[in-house]
Amino acid sequence: MLDTLLIPHRFRGPPASGNGGYVAGAIAEQFPPGALRGPDAAVQVTLRAPIPLDVPMRLTCRGENHLTMTLEDVLIAEAEPVTLVLDVPRPPSFGMALAAREKSPSFAPGLNSLIPEGNGFHPVCACCGADVPEGEGLRVFAAPVPGFHGAAAAWHPHPALADGTGLLPERLVWTALDCPGQFGWLSTGVRTGMLGRMTARVLRPVPADADYVVVGWPIEVERRKYFAGTALFDEHGDLCALAHQTWIGRMD
Repeated sequence: MLDTLLIPHRFRGPPASGNGGYVAGAIAEQFPPGALRGPDAAVQVTLRAPIPLDVPMRLTCRGENHLTMTLEDVLIAEAEPVTLVLDVPRPPSFGMALAAREKSPSFAPGLNSLIPEGNGFHPVCACCGADVPEGEGLRVFAAPVPGFHGAAAAWHPHPALADGTGLLPERLVWTALDCPGQFGWLSTGVRTGMLGRMTARVLRPVPADADYVVVGWPIEVERRKYFAGTALFDEHGDLCALAHQTWIGRMD
């Protein structure tokens, strides 16, 4: 396990904070395979504060399999192995998701008051930002698809996102699973707040430079908590990764 973790500026979500999925995935990578036991084993990451960019944060193991990330005296995030069982819906086809792409909130102007001149819900987000160049951001543009309760993205990861073996690093798989959950709620007319918790399982290696469908769907609401599910499927419709999310509050 690393002693510190730094989130590069290119992997932001909001303009001055790390993308929640990327941060959660980077923390999840610190757990050795032996810490995750059982067929439904997953890592649950709870984000406690905005994630600083380009600043080393301390990683500390507290007790058995409980990891915290702090900056000075501020708890930024904590993580632990859990069990994740999720009822994942059948995804729309890549072609259906691609045909719906132009309706994605990623392209709607004037949605973000922090970047009023930008395109989309989060213009500079490492996951869904349409203003982020290809090969730098993931550009996962989820949109409502007829017949699917939620949102789906036709996604072909740029080869520049691959590691030395041609695969997407686990933290980038988590990144791709982030925004579709919020966009799933948006497809119902509900605008959620910030990602507070993400629990995910990566079931198999995910090669870059291939076709995928990423889906997000709303699950339920509990006071200010909006629960969502997300999943990543390959071109054959096989499930590659899944996540359960908690979005906190509202973003006006």
